[in-house]
Amino acid sequence: MHKLWASTYKEMLLLIRDLGGIAILFIMPLLLLIVITLVQDSTFRTISDIKIPVLLVDNDKGEVSKKIIDNLSESNSFEILQKSSEEDAKEAVFSGKYQLAIVIPENLSASLQKKVNQNVEGILSKFGLEEDTLAVAKETIPQKEVRLYFDPATQVSFKSSVKNGIDKMISKIETQSIYKAFQTELGEDDAEPIFETESFIAFKEILPTKNNEEIIPNSAQHNVPAWTLFAIFFIIVPLSINLLKEKNQGTFVRLRTQPVNYATVLGGKTIVYLAVCLVQFTLMLLVGIFLFPAIGLPGVDVSGKLPMLYLVALFSGLAAIGLGLLIGTLAKTQEQAAPFGATSVVILAALGGVWVPVFVMPKFMQFVSKISPMNWGLEAFYDVFLRNVGFVKILPEISLLLLFFLTTIIIAIIYNRRKNAL
Repeated sequence: MHKLWASTYKEMLLLIRDLGGIAILFIMPLLLLIVITLVQDSTFRTISDIKIPVLLVDNDKGEVSKKIIDNLSESNSFEILQKSSEEDAKEAVFSGKYQLAIVIPENLSASLQKKVNQNVEGILSKFGLEEDTLAVAKETIPQKEVRLYFDPATQVSFKSSVKNGIDKMISKIETQSIYKAFQTELGEDDAEPIFETESFIAFKEILPTKNNEEIIPNSAQHNVPAWTLFAIFFIIVPLSINLLKEKNQGTFVRLRTQPVNYATVLGGKTIVYLAVCLVQFTLMLLVGIFLFPAIGLPGVDVSGKLPMLYLVALFSGLAAIGLGLLIGTLAKTQEQAAPFGATSVVILAALGGVWVPVFVMPKFMQFVSKISPMNWGLEAFYDVFLRNVGFVKILPEISLLLLFFLTTIIIAIIYNRRKNAL
């Protein structure tokens, strides 16, 4: 224990003497968390405070186009800017000035009403409710299309949501027109509506509850664990460089003349850098709890969750430190360790679901993500933050993190022993 304490004290002195490095370790992750949360916050809001400007060309000037414009305006997601020319709208969108342009075709209202009346009369005639007319060829009414122009840089998810919303809106307008045509044909113009046009089937999201209150996920609850984990794993870079400096400066040669084994040296580094990881985690939580509400972001609720959160952070830190020590042991120069360590963190984050949710990945990548320690840590954090599970539920994830740490440390010790034996 005395040797372990001496090794730990040495690491503390090395870390304290590099105040700039400490500041970067603590401040940069906080800035990353704040910036990412500010950028992503609107995607988690039910009603966004930011309206997307949309160009609209109304060539119809009828009842249907009026309903479309009213529905878009009432959605609180779009700011409608009317244009008179389709070419102007198209050029403005394709040049990147606007995200979307909607072009309503000419005679949409009249054509829709004519088509609905034609269908309703045909149905009623089958039941003998309409007078048989002479065999007259039905007028062919061409299909109308509402044209959408998207900025080429627009994400596919935005395009899909807009298309689905407009399709749903048009379907509702068509349904209401059919009901109205039936009522007119039945001679009920002045009476109360005989058809209910509101949707019979509704959707309701059932949220998890705590103390009889619904828990609504927000951007802070998603970003704090994700980017905290990212910051914890970035400890790999300074840790591996620290190990290589001692090799290159001859510190390890002097240590080998003393009765100190490699495991003790790694143990001292593990204790110090694990403390750094936990301090990082604490600062991230404090930002989420106190700073976010002060700058208009949703806060993080950690009531009753702190012990398990720190437990997950502890094992995540061990996994990150184990990988950093392994890279520092295997690498021969800082030029090898630094880029390899940084790239490894980014790859593990991408696989783990920090950048893109795992469920939207291809099947093969979903399988590969299961081997990422960041995925284990992130799932454990989400279990505590969002799913309100108990200790037993996170036991598999923290067990995998511990196993990863032990595996990397054992490989590092064996490699170092064989290398020195040559």
